[in-house]
Amino acid sequence: MPVRWDTVQVNGQPMRIYMGVPEGEPRRVGLLIAQHGPGVDAFIQDVVHRLFREGYIAAAPELYHRQPAQVPEGTTRVGLLKDDEIIADMNATLAHMKALKDPAVGPVGITGFCMGGRVSYLMAAANSEIKACSVFYGGNMFKQWGSLPSPFQRTQDIHCPVIGFYGNEDTNPSPDDVNKIDAELTRLGKPHEFHRYNGAAHAFQNFLDGSRYRERPARGSWSEMLAFFAQHLKP
Repeated sequence: MPVRWDTVQVNGQPMRIYMGVPEGEPRRVGLLIAQHGPGVDAFIQDVVHRLFREGYIAAAPELYHRQPAQVPEGTTRVGLLKDDEIIADMNATLAHMKALKDPAVGPVGITGFCMGGRVSYLMAAANSEIKACSVFYGGNMFKQWGSLPSPFQRTQDIHCPVIGFYGNEDTNPSPDDVNKIDAELTRLGKPHEFHRYNGAAHAFQNFLDGSRYRERPARGSWSEMLAFFAQHLKP
């Protein structure tokens, strides 16, 4: 099946990956997709389908796989995540993609939404195999999740172009947060471009959330992302 659930082992734990694998070419560009807070839900699965239809090998791992079925009262699934485990999960997904033989995976990029935007930025610093990074309104960029430095603190280690998409009415990240990230990337000479949208807040891509979805920013940012990946990943 071109679009399917695969299961891999990460430090002895099974982790499911929702992935699309186009056929008909010996080598395809790969895209990692970092989930948003609700998980690998219908929105993230739709992202996989859309990128699959564009000809990408697209893979979205379930980052909550270590967590109990019932999250303890007073906590959230996002609050239980640790960056060292996230990096292991994303690296395991990349290794699974690279193990494909028909087609083989070529250059690899990453995109993510909400907390997944944070993960995308983090992985651009943590894994030099990632050649292009797309961030959709990644929040909590300045916070440590566990013992590792925050994504913002790792900006100096980013080794690929970054594109970011933000709503000017968002509060996490706020416009001031975006300015701070932009300034740090500029100071360090990291190639990047940020797109900001009036009338949009957080999660403006998420069509499952009618109160937040904004059609024009959603369509515009998606087109910009595709053009960005075509520029940096496709021959």
